[in-house]
Amino acid sequence: MKLLHHVHHTALRCLDAEQTKWFWHEVLGLKIAGALKITEDPGTKKPCNYLHIFFETGDGNYIAFFDDPDTLRPEHKYKKHPFDFHIALEVETMDELLAWQKHINEKGVQCLGPVNHDFVHSIYMFDPNGLNVEITMRDAQHDQIMAHEAAQTAEVLEQWTAESRPKKVEILGNEAIDNRNTKFFK
Repeated sequence: MKLLHHVHHTALRCLDAEQTKWFWHEVLGLKIAGALKITEDPGTKKPCNYLHIFFETGDGNYIAFFDDPDTLRPEHKYKKHPFDFHIALEVETMDELLAWQKHINEKGVQCLGPVNHDFVHSIYMFDPNGLNVEITMRDAQHDQIMAHEAAQTAEVLEQWTAESRPKKVEILGNEAIDNRNTKFFK
């Protein structure tokens, strides 16, 4: 089977399509690729009412959002923890990274960093939906660092699993961490 080769789109919930357009198009400069008003669920054919808006990145991939007031809940308005979700967009140079940070801050969005992660350098902000957005650039040693990390992955993962699995089982139960059990989620 041929290896999957790139992300066509990442799709997320948004609180408001207009605010989302402001951030992703006017602040970050992504091209608006389309806004589809959906009135029938494509899978079930049941009536529904939501907007699916797409923004195109410079490499032809998309970031999409669902604006669905019918399923919107108060808890959706809170910032998401970056471990639960964040998206990292890439620039090529530190000058570009710093120029983006200046531009974003001038638009009134708090943009923190840059943070040196050794293999990348990143700036961070939240979009109007509480999603953590990262703009990153590869360090000159990126490929060597990643190759070194890849060579150690099996050992590090084995040690991590032995260390962390008991706590996960205590919190979630065995069925939640069986990677072959996708029926766990309700």
